[in-house]
Amino acid sequence: MVRVAVVDYELCKPDKCGTPCVRFCPINRTRPYKAIELRPERGNKPVVNESFCIACGICIKKCPYKAIKIVNLPDEVERKLIHRYGPNAFKLYGLPTPSLGKIVGVLGRNGIGKTTAMRILSGELVPNFGNYSAKPSIDEVLSRFRGTELYDYFNKLYSKEIKVVHKPQNIEIIPRVAGKAVVRDVLSRLDERGVSKDVISLLYMDRFLDKRIAELSGGELQKLAIAVALCRNANVYIFDEPTSYLDIRERLRVATAIRDLIPHNAYTFVVEHDLVVLDYVSDVMVIGYGEPGVYGMFSKPYATGTGINFYLEGYLPSENMRIRDEKIVFSLHEVKEDSEYLMKTGAPMVEWSHLKKRLGSFMLEVEPGYAYQGEVIGILGPNAIGKTTFVKLLAGILKPDEGYTTASMFRISYKPQYLERSIPKCETVEDCLAKVNKEALSPSSWLFHEVVRRLNIDRFLHRRVEELSGGELQKFYVAACLIKDADVYLLDEPSTHVDVEDQLGVARAIKRIARIRKAVVFVVDHNLVLLDYAVDRAMVFLGEPTKMGLALSPRPIGESLNEFLKELGVTFRRDPRTGRPRMNKPGSYLDRYQKSIGAYFYSKPIETEEE
Repeated sequence: MVRVAVVDYELCKPDKCGTPCVRFCPINRTRPYKAIELRPERGNKPVVNESFCIACGICIKKCPYKAIKIVNLPDEVERKLIHRYGPNAFKLYGLPTPSLGKIVGVLGRNGIGKTTAMRILSGELVPNFGNYSAKPSIDEVLSRFRGTELYDYFNKLYSKEIKVVHKPQNIEIIPRVAGKAVVRDVLSRLDERGVSKDVISLLYMDRFLDKRIAELSGGELQKLAIAVALCRNANVYIFDEPTSYLDIRERLRVATAIRDLIPHNAYTFVVEHDLVVLDYVSDVMVIGYGEPGVYGMFSKPYATGTGINFYLEGYLPSENMRIRDEKIVFSLHEVKEDSEYLMKTGAPMVEWSHLKKRLGSFMLEVEPGYAYQGEVIGILGPNAIGKTTFVKLLAGILKPDEGYTTASMFRISYKPQYLERSIPKCETVEDCLAKVNKEALSPSSWLFHEVVRRLNIDRFLHRRVEELSGGELQKFYVAACLIKDADVYLLDEPSTHVDVEDQLGVARAIKRIARIRKAVVFVVDHNLVLLDYAVDRAMVFLGEPTKMGLALSPRPIGESLNEFLKELGVTFRRDPRTGRPRMNKPGSYLDRYQKSIGAYFYSKPIETEEE
């Protein structure tokens, strides 16, 4: 067996804990050599010698900051080692296989090496095959991959025969580099393929073409990054999380633009957490799996629909690998039966009349509605249409110009759309959550199991809030909202930056909190899979963004999605194997058939597979 030991040195605090990992290690106490010891080059923090470690787990249990992780892997896996960042650091095994003329979708949890793999495939990072003490050699890379499909790719990459365009995950750095530039000028200057007009049309970029990059919102910045990538003349296109900050309508536009405008003879990779977008845009699928922050692997290519289904089922047959203990199945009857049950339990808990609210030049109108105890209400619609304004009306942050809501009569817990990293009088995640509900941090508490552990918050309880990644920060705020003792929960975009696994964990936690506490939960989100999985009824927001919004009263989720998708002009069907929503190809037989019968969201599984 191969030991993989990882120490998170940001969490490790030997000056505070007394180093129990070193003191209680059985190898240290019984042998002349040491399996774990403090090293000056690591700031007198522990380093685990993997060749001496017996993986007894004592150091893991004794570490009060959860800074040590040790896993066992089969010996044959080590032959697939591609890269390691250093001693006791993350290890990457294998790479997604490039496929000329096809779009390769990459799906997997955060922290299993997807971005590292994309950096290697783009040439930004040369793999060291575990030899992190020496400078990586291109000749060694070619020698290692000789006789495989990756050899031709890397041979062309390193000999400059192919050009790579990489749309990075972190787009926030763009304004620092080109903040004073105007969007129109940037697209004109970088349009090497003569497709800027098509890109502008497909991505609906007309309204911010004359803005400076420093003035762009997150969604506008994302569309600019995608547009620039599509305008460049390249042989390899890599899109790392292209739908962050975008609403449902814009996500579908991005998927269409990538599919329509990428050259047919190029290599393309799309790393994405939105299953609907990934399903639509990809030709083949590669699944990333492993232990987040410890090691990551990639599966063989699967057909897109099949690969996503294998991921949801938690088992990869080609690798004979179980990546999850339980299947994720979208029950077709549970939501309907639950909603009918909830409506029979008594009078509505939260009500609102016909509401009107004006904010500057924007006007929001809301149809009268109500919600029952234990019910989850989804809120969907494009950006700048009034969804957050409605949530703030329910929270009492804003007062309606006309009408009333009874939500303010109850105890409210609110997770805002935009998150702050600096929290007054609060340092670590554990400190912050303890101020909300100390009981929820006890391992014997149901809240600990249903929220803290389900969202994997227990892995970074001792980290400072300002040190959290985007996905970790989002999960922290969701947990802080859900563990609060309240009657009404308001969550604005809880899935942003969160991977597929944790998105479904968020959905389950939301549903459990609503049912157990008999509370009302309102969820604003752009992820159709999460909404379909979690909510009982949904509100659709229609209108013209930034000018006028109309919120329809809550309706059954199928009816609401049908109304919303009709507005978008796209159709969805359910997968016959897992029940998940799938987008039909525009103009396909199913697309034309469903439009002809007015079933833009077909609620029953369709046996005919459409890849």
